[in-house]
Amino acid sequence: MKKVLIITYYWPPAGGPGVQRWLKFVKYLRDFNIEPVVYIPENPEYPMLDSSLASDIPEGIKIYSQKIVEPYRIASLLSSKKTKRISSGIIETKKQSFIEKTLLWIRGNFFIPDARKFWIKPSVQYLTGIIKKEQIDTIITTGPPHSVHLIGYQLKEKLQIQWLADFRDPWTSIGYHKKLKLSKASAKKHKELESLVLQNADKIIVTSTSTKKEFEAITEQPVAVITNGYDVENNTKFKLDTKFTISHIGSLLTGRNPKNLWKVLKELLEDNEAIRNNLELQFIGVVSEDVLTSIYSFGLESYVKLVGYVSHEEAIVYQKSAQILLLVEINAVETKGIIPGKLFEYMNAKRPILGLGPHNWDVAAIVKETNTGAVFNYDTQAHLKKVLLDWFKAYQNKELKVASTGIEKYSRRELTKKLAAYI
Repeated sequence: MKKVLIITYYWPPAGGPGVQRWLKFVKYLRDFNIEPVVYIPENPEYPMLDSSLASDIPEGIKIYSQKIVEPYRIASLLSSKKTKRISSGIIETKKQSFIEKTLLWIRGNFFIPDARKFWIKPSVQYLTGIIKKEQIDTIITTGPPHSVHLIGYQLKEKLQIQWLADFRDPWTSIGYHKKLKLSKASAKKHKELESLVLQNADKIIVTSTSTKKEFEAITEQPVAVITNGYDVENNTKFKLDTKFTISHIGSLLTGRNPKNLWKVLKELLEDNEAIRNNLELQFIGVVSEDVLTSIYSFGLESYVKLVGYVSHEEAIVYQKSAQILLLVEINAVETKGIIPGKLFEYMNAKRPILGLGPHNWDVAAIVKETNTGAVFNYDTQAHLKKVLLDWFKAYQNKELKVASTGIEKYSRRELTKKLAAYI
């Protein structure tokens, strides 16, 4: 059986989407004659925790760890709340405090490529022995944090080992990169490191066709698309919401703010008493203050239910119970290749997906292909209003559902099969 070393920062008890991609690959790799060995930080500073995910770790998997120096731990002495939000990806665009501006500037210009850079050197030293001991001939790094890829680069240089770099998100083209207050020299350094990884990894994995096109323009190395996916949940007990719930599961970051949706909902409430009596906007996870302020400005505050962060098991229940599942991405050219991992769990929940994102968003093609909902850009209003009204009428008649097709190829096991072949 072939052994593969997976180097990842996120691992249980970490919560959120970053941990699930490789946790699920590890869960199924043995089915395809690959034995995964995992390397993680010994003392990480995770912004979210979810102990329930540990149940997916296969029995007998070897997991190695090494201590990491976490600057966020030091920064939290200044402001633990703001530090935690920044490390989670919540970057407010309005009313930034001096401390927040300072933390962002330090994060962008002193910690390149990111605040986990101090894990690189000790990891390379430690893993050199582990790779020889375990007789490993292939390593996989997954980022962000993209400093993990530099561990892979140095190990390849040192040991001449096959190296696959997995990008769960793009590097320099991702939306929040512009908010880090980078100097010209820092921006250049990020570009240089990104190029170093893309030019030297033997194979590259991305999660969307747009990112594949972006990377193929700057490297000759092979690039494969292996999306995120869903895992089959056999024992999930749920009851469909009685309210007309439009539910968003996961972090709703600054910039993910479709004002056309809030405006359309306001108009529907004004025109339709039945909608006024049944609508509920349900947010499960962290919601940016910027987004909440915008929602409230359209008079929707009394319809909002803030649940907060829940375990992955609970999130699955919320997904299957919702009348409509809301998926939102920042309205920017840079985000058209971002496919949130929750899309595939939404598809498996078999509830209508309401997507709002940039023009030519990769998500739109997947939703259309699988017949799992409707996706709009930030300018659309009339058609969006009609679809919501149609869905509400179907809800009133207890007929709101989707007839999805072809979603099986996005199951975690099928995607792991694709990964194993690529390795």
